[in-house]
Amino acid sequence: MSRSHSPYVRAALSVLVTCLAWPGAFPAGGAEPAREAGTMAPFVRGLHTFAPAKKDLAAALEFIRETLPKEGVNTLILEFNYSYNFQSQPEFADPSALGRDEVRQLAAACREKGIALIPQINCLGHQSWAQTNGRLLQKHPEFDETPGKYPQNKGIYCRSYCPLHPEVHTVLFGLIDELIEACGAKAFHVGMDEAFILADPDCPRCKGKDPAALFAGEVNTLHAHLKQRGCRMWMWGDRFIDGKATGIGKWEASTDGTHPAIDQVPKDIVICDWHYGRAPETPRFFAEKGFEVVACPWRNSGVALAQLAHLRAIRAGADRALAARAMGMVQTTWCGFGPFLQACTAQAAGAEPTQEAPSEAARCFRALSKAMREGP
Repeated sequence: MSRSHSPYVRAALSVLVTCLAWPGAFPAGGAEPAREAGTMAPFVRGLHTFAPAKKDLAAALEFIRETLPKEGVNTLILEFNYSYNFQSQPEFADPSALGRDEVRQLAAACREKGIALIPQINCLGHQSWAQTNGRLLQKHPEFDETPGKYPQNKGIYCRSYCPLHPEVHTVLFGLIDELIEACGAKAFHVGMDEAFILADPDCPRCKGKDPAALFAGEVNTLHAHLKQRGCRMWMWGDRFIDGKATGIGKWEASTDGTHPAIDQVPKDIVICDWHYGRAPETPRFFAEKGFEVVACPWRNSGVALAQLAHLRAIRAGADRALAARAMGMVQTTWCGFGPFLQACTAQAAGAEPTQEAPSEAARCFRALSKAMREGP
């Protein structure tokens, strides 16, 4: 998401597999459980945060066991990216980050409370932040879509990896598979938001190609791998929205030609439709296109409640197939797990919210959770 540039930067049937409830998940074979036409799935009440730091493990376990059930949360997306002590590929090992044993504790706590745990690695875009490249491009600079361009990342938002590099998926899939195994995951979030660098004219593989075809190709490649692993794919939806025709613009939608890709990808992808400064009726757009969709706010409670109203209106409509695609809500945070937890704890104890991002995200989360607990 555009944390700095934005104005305020299914669940399917619950499946019992070895006492594991996964709202929105596929069973091990990757096929969606049969559901009678028009039957409504449980409403997703989700939270997206960055994965906790190793020092915050005990607090994270308490947060999962105590706070999330009280707030009605049934889905937790943890964005790891490369902050994990990977063992399958030594160049990504990080002893200072959570590893398999710690993440299995988080997964066990989620299972205990009936919360679906969905790990995330940002794919395609968001391979740098400010002047610093992310670990994928640090360890494999050959994967850069624009190698040698934009020194110190000046003049760009975030770097992308080249989706046509012949070795990028071998590396990426190894990391994804390791997180799936550690989390016992039945769904995986691949990010894919704000991918501004694509089909670069200086990329020997991508130059001259259609951005929509390239974007759809990467979505389909990731989807095929996750389906093989028995995981349902979740992703941000902004690159599928025509930013010019809708007037939404280049951050929460696309103005660089990727939006036609929406008609070139599988319909069983869960779309995370994020909007932070206003609440356009894009959940209906995705549902009408055949996708299940969750709406995602950040720090503006009014926007969050308006998004919830859009979802409830779709679910209450006469078109039951359309209604069933309005999955629910996922609150985003964008401040680090620790600061968000501290803000939630302070407000639960009676502290007044401040204008800082963690506090505003916590206030939005608590307001949205209260509204969702009060009705379907």
